[in-house]
Amino acid sequence: MRRFVTSAGLVFSVLGLLAYSWPGFVFAGQMNRPAPHYKVLSPQSEGNLTVFPVISDTSFDTANFLTLDEGIRSGQVVITETGQSTGLVRPRPSGPGIWRERPLPPPLSRPGAQVNELALINTSDKPLILLAGEIVTGGKQDRIAAKDRIIPAHSEPVALSVFCVEPHRWTETSAQFGTLHFSMAQPSVRAKAMADQNQQEVWNEVARSRSAFVAAAPPAEGEVRSTSSYANAIQTPDVKSRIDSIAVPLERSYQDLLRQLHAQHAVGVIVAVDNELIWIDVFASPSLFEKYWPKLVRSYAAEAIVPRYEARLMQLPPSKDSAQAFLDNLSAKRETIESEPGVYRTTELIGSDFDAFVLTSLLPDTDFNLHIAKMER
Repeated sequence: MRRFVTSAGLVFSVLGLLAYSWPGFVFAGQMNRPAPHYKVLSPQSEGNLTVFPVISDTSFDTANFLTLDEGIRSGQVVITETGQSTGLVRPRPSGPGIWRERPLPPPLSRPGAQVNELALINTSDKPLILLAGEIVTGGKQDRIAAKDRIIPAHSEPVALSVFCVEPHRWTETSAQFGTLHFSMAQPSVRAKAMADQNQQEVWNEVARSRSAFVAAAPPAEGEVRSTSSYANAIQTPDVKSRIDSIAVPLERSYQDLLRQLHAQHAVGVIVAVDNELIWIDVFASPSLFEKYWPKLVRSYAAEAIVPRYEARLMQLPPSKDSAQAFLDNLSAKRETIESEPGVYRTTELIGSDFDAFVLTSLLPDTDFNLHIAKMER
């Protein structure tokens, strides 16, 4: 993994490789590929949650990528606690047209389970996309992915950076992890993982969210709820019903809108809660966005339940122009770039009042931005 930090001035004078192009940057290898241009459409609202569709003049082929939900559901992606990876196996060729399974050598040097690390293997023919905030349940604690990344097809077991979202459990409930269908961490929790990269801050945000869920949907008399599990909290019937009351109308109306906008390349959304623009998710293709939409809209709905630190209910709702300005603003003071050569690159753009993250695929015949997330600070 290569990691380096630049300032806006050094990007041009020292590296000489980057050119401004929303979103993120176009690197030297991307210069022959046209940069997408994004346009914000009129919003749809449900309660205090508002989403603005984002369309693009360019769409890329993402059919060869596997999502985490698809991989775990098919059994082609396996996640375990670190230290259990020696039991993982994957298909290996033993002759022309013949496949057999054999144990893999232990790839991870740190023995025993680790709070902020899991072991993952991708046995499929497709590279796996991981998004920061995707929840995996089981093991000794429920976790969320710490950052966007790509795991190559037929990978050796890799160390997966995670954050715990279940602070008071350290007993194994299952050897392998699963996912919550249609669920991922809400933007405020994702932000603590992506931008702050701090376990305590993630725990603090989880505690704040769980308290808000209880206040929004108090337990019935005699009902016992998990004391620490964020995943269990958002799946509690009363809380899930409250989230669905916001998410389902948006999901239904938005699915109709997506069908209408498919030809226009609807690739993402801008999110506002309590009239404040807080988040952007944009993908490389309409089909990839549509795969994530059911879990994203529920994460936004969960965010709408949690009171903002500085609620702005009295201000006017954001306009389409202000949402477009939020999308277009990438005046970064600092950039941090991580790269796994030939696989992916992540670029963090740090502005005066935002953080943005760009996941770029470097696999053969790709070299485009797969996912862009931007958050207000």
